[in-house]
Amino acid sequence: MAASAKTIPLESSNAISDWTVVLPRRGKQRKSFLKSKHPEQNQHPWAPTDLEMDLNRESKLMEKIQMCMKKLENSTFYHVLLDQVQSPHVLEAFLRVLGSESKMQMMVYGIGIIESYEPPRLQLSLAMLLKRKFSRIGDMEVFDPILSATESRLLENLGCSVLSVNEQGQRQASKPALFFMPHRQAELYDHLVPAN
Repeated sequence: MAASAKTIPLESSNAISDWTVVLPRRGKQRKSFLKSKHPEQNQHPWAPTDLEMDLNRESKLMEKIQMCMKKLENSTFYHVLLDQVQSPHVLEAFLRVLGSESKMQMMVYGIGIIESYEPPRLQLSLAMLLKRKFSRIGDMEVFDPILSATESRLLENLGCSVLSVNEQGQRQASKPALFFMPHRQAELYDHLVPAN
C-alpha cells in the first residue's frame, strides 16, 4: 500500500513525527478496485434489535457520558493529544488534506456498547471532544451493529447521525473524512483501506 498512497511526511524530531497523513491513491490501481468491487452490495439495512427506548436509561447514560467527557478533558492523555494535533506540522497537513473544503466529516465505526462499558463511553467522549475543539470537524456519523435504541437516541441527542445501513466499513470517502476507529477488528480496516 505504501507505494500506491501519497504520504505527507511531518518533519519534526519530537512525538509529532509519529503522525503521518495519507492522501487518497490515484491512478489505475484505485480505478480497477472500484470497477471490480461494489461495496454497496455488501451493505445491509440496520436497525437496533431492541426497538425499546427507555427515557430513564437514556438520562442515566447521558450523565455517564458527561462524566466521561469531564474525566477525559482533565486527563494528561487528552492534553498531550491536543498538543500533538495542534502542532503546526499536523495542522498544516490537515489543511492540505482539506484543500478547498471547509470541514471534514467524522465517521465513528464500532464504538461498542456505550451503556454498559466505560471504554466505549471514553472513546465516544474523545470523538465528541475532538469535534467540539476543532471547528474543521463537521458532521459526525456513528455506526455499530450492537447499538441499542436507547444508545442510538442518545447519540442523536448528542448531535450525531446513526447510520441506518451497515456499510461493513466499506465507505468510500469522496470528500476529506476522519475515520475514528480506536478499537476495531482487523476485518473492518481491511474493508475501509482498499475503499479509499
